[in-house]
Amino acid sequence: MPNVVVIGAQWGDEGKGKVVDLLTEHADVVVRFQGGNNAGHTLVVGGQKTVLHLIPSGILHPGKACVIGNGVVVDPDVLAHEIAELKARGLLQDDGQLVLSLDAHVIMPWHKAIDVAREQRMGDAKIGTTGRGIGPTYEDKVARRGLRVRDLLDEARLARKVRERIAAARDELARLGATLDLDEATVVRKYADLGKRLVPYAKDASLWLHGAIKAGKSLLFEGAQGTLLDVDHGTYPFVTSSNTVAGNAATGAGVGPTAIDRVIGISKAYSTRVGGGPYPSELKDATGEKLRQLGGEFGATTGRPRRCGWIDALALRYAARVNGLDGIALTKLDVLTGFPEIKIAVAYRCGDQTFDEMPSDLETLERCEAVYEALPGWTEKLDGVRRWEDLPKTARTYVERVAELTGVKIVAVSVGADRGETIVLENPFRVPR
Repeated sequence: MPNVVVIGAQWGDEGKGKVVDLLTEHADVVVRFQGGNNAGHTLVVGGQKTVLHLIPSGILHPGKACVIGNGVVVDPDVLAHEIAELKARGLLQDDGQLVLSLDAHVIMPWHKAIDVAREQRMGDAKIGTTGRGIGPTYEDKVARRGLRVRDLLDEARLARKVRERIAAARDELARLGATLDLDEATVVRKYADLGKRLVPYAKDASLWLHGAIKAGKSLLFEGAQGTLLDVDHGTYPFVTSSNTVAGNAATGAGVGPTAIDRVIGISKAYSTRVGGGPYPSELKDATGEKLRQLGGEFGATTGRPRRCGWIDALALRYAARVNGLDGIALTKLDVLTGFPEIKIAVAYRCGDQTFDEMPSDLETLERCEAVYEALPGWTEKLDGVRRWEDLPKTARTYVERVAELTGVKIVAVSVGADRGETIVLENPFRVPR
């Protein structure tokens, strides 16, 4: 059975959690490889809604193992709460179902305080972070001064590292006009206690995954955010602080790149974006508001309203290139029901220039306007459709046109929020290596 990576092919919030949850049936292990609790995966199974921020979406399947890799930054308070909530619902009864990398970096209170203070200081130029401390934690990781999960398990080491870091954090906050009202000893006690709560799950995740691969287990790698928020390949600086593209699945989990066999990108049938940054196909009119309301486009983590627009073929072609997409799962097709015509951005216009591919320069991209191709819409409700041939002809034509413009086949179409409301055209786990 192949090992498959599922990533976001837009600006995040594409419905990755639902697709991962659906594909988990065919995998043995689900691996989260980057990001933190700035991401939220919303799952609806049997009408019951579950929002996960750190634990992989596969946790709703009994007997499936879930791994939080070294590339994730972990807020231990959030993770402990998420575990407790799942256990209260009768899930995660076997602690062996969850593996937490000892090498995952830990979000500390000063990271969150610095994150919020910086955004407030930037005013209108702010990036639009969630304030969860993700960026400052990745900064400490790269600066080689971060704390990792393994540090929570040794109180003496934890106390030493907190003492070394907290003074510099206070100095930075003072420069930002903020304060850190934290007692060092209290922080150590709290995080040592969190370490005790998380110790049943803390392991050498790379070694654990190597054993799973050697045993013939099938892995499903779950990304967070989306391609265009990648710190290297996204619309920098309006990006997240980690690599969201498929190539980071290997680095963020501790496996070799040859362990990856298939890459599936997730895209909404339209587009959305949260926070600042260029967005050529954004609709700042009644149509955009209609998409927001019909699609329930409010952040699972922050509740912020998402910016909405038509699907962007240039952005999807770019995502296909930097991820090496083998297929696209198109979500929320049902939201487009009732629109008399549906548009696809097929080019950008910037002054007297026309672009057929997404320009790499941010300032150029900010001046671009989308050039659209219009297709007829449909009025039939799609939530009960389970076969491709039962979709309205105009809906099939739209999906086929997206595939044609991106050069990537559509492998699944989602027509509702529930796990079962999906038309699977090709299962990536059933394609031979």
